[in-house]
Amino acid sequence: MLVLGVETSCDETSVAIVRDGREVLANIVYSQIGIHKKFGGVVPEVASREHVAKITLVFEEAFKKANVKVEDIDLVAVTHHPGLIGSLIVGINAAKTFALTHGIKYLEVDHIKGHIYANYIQEDLVFPLIALVVSGGHTELVLMRDHYRFELLGETLDDAVGEAYDKVGRVMGLAYPAGPIVDKLAHTGKVSYKLPYVYLDKEDYNFSFSGLKSAVLNIINTANMKGEEINVADLCASFQESAVRVLVDKTILAAKNYKAKQIIVAGGVAANKGLRNLMKSEVEKLENVRLSFPDFQYCTDNAAMIAVAGYFKNKTQSN
Repeated sequence: MLVLGVETSCDETSVAIVRDGREVLANIVYSQIGIHKKFGGVVPEVASREHVAKITLVFEEAFKKANVKVEDIDLVAVTHHPGLIGSLIVGINAAKTFALTHGIKYLEVDHIKGHIYANYIQEDLVFPLIALVVSGGHTELVLMRDHYRFELLGETLDDAVGEAYDKVGRVMGLAYPAGPIVDKLAHTGKVSYKLPYVYLDKEDYNFSFSGLKSAVLNIINTANMKGEEINVADLCASFQESAVRVLVDKTILAAKNYKAKQIIVAGGVAANKGLRNLMKSEVEKLENVRLSFPDFQYCTDNAAMIAVAGYFKNKTQSN
């Protein structure tokens, strides 16, 4: 089965063509990071206009790279939520128009489920599994007992972890997007600033990062008032240690409680080296639990993951 995926939930315009849920024939991604960098964040109206300007070109490039014809496509899958409303509408309208024009089956896919299925591109999923979804807009722990069966165990009660990274980095004077820079600097510094580990209830799977973010801001403001210099690398290391430790500990707790055979990490923050290293070291302490991260190109928003999720949504609906 050939699935055409469309993703426009935020600031990437992406179209992919994937065979049988795994073989990526084309995954074209047009990123708007350079445009939004001067604003210090994504401007929804600007993002929508860029999607309109690029969506047709991205469609054409995907077909050219995949070397397939329109009549070869069996299914069209598109992100329909969550995301920026204006951006989502561009992708939905493009995908729906394409499907209706050519008489192709059309499915709408949840963005978060797409991130989870990015892991399937490289290896099979083993159930039951725990998925940690971490990005600029989302932080969730999800239990899967089978394909396309999702149970939300916990989520952030305030800031997503990726959002906290960007906000903290911005206050430190780092360029947008600050998250990857914070991660890079953290590996050159040492944990020397006292920051909270926000677990809420230790048996709870929910997260909170606003307090950690505020603690970093307080350190910076206090230093500025006293005329003291902040060691940015050390502060990045301290922040990352607090954020990542809680993410990993709650994921490991869920894996133990639900007797998971696999832990997968998904979303843009899945590219974070600090998270990858700590998760690997903790999963190694468990018996018979596999760990999976997407390839770096599938961590951030892309249409290949939507095509894969669409493939399995269609498969489960057909059974």
